[in-house]
Amino acid sequence: MLKAKNEPLTESYYYILLCLYNKPNHGYGIMQDTIILSEGNVKIGSGTMYGATSNMMKKGWIRETESENPEDKRKRLYELTPLGKEILEQEVTRLKRLVKGSEIILGGK
Repeated sequence: MLKAKNEPLTESYYYILLCLYNKPNHGYGIMQDTIILSEGNVKIGSGTMYGATSNMMKKGWIRETESENPEDKRKRLYELTPLGKEILEQEVTRLKRLVKGSEIILGGK
């Protein structure tokens, strides 16, 4: 395990990492998948998308990769690094703890 810093993620960061969990994806694909996964509650604009991906690359959470499809060679594809995967998994664990505590108090409402 890499001992990543455990910090709460913004919704944008969370969904970007989530969208990359199983496979690389390009910015537009991540924005579209976020809408689907959040049931329309979160929309990542292009400015937010590219600012977030730039910051996450600096942190070592994601990296650019090349597509094997020749038609997509010009698109920037992003993939999770092992550190990025750990960060996302820690956030999911943190969120589950929050929900569990809420259910105890609210009685599952």
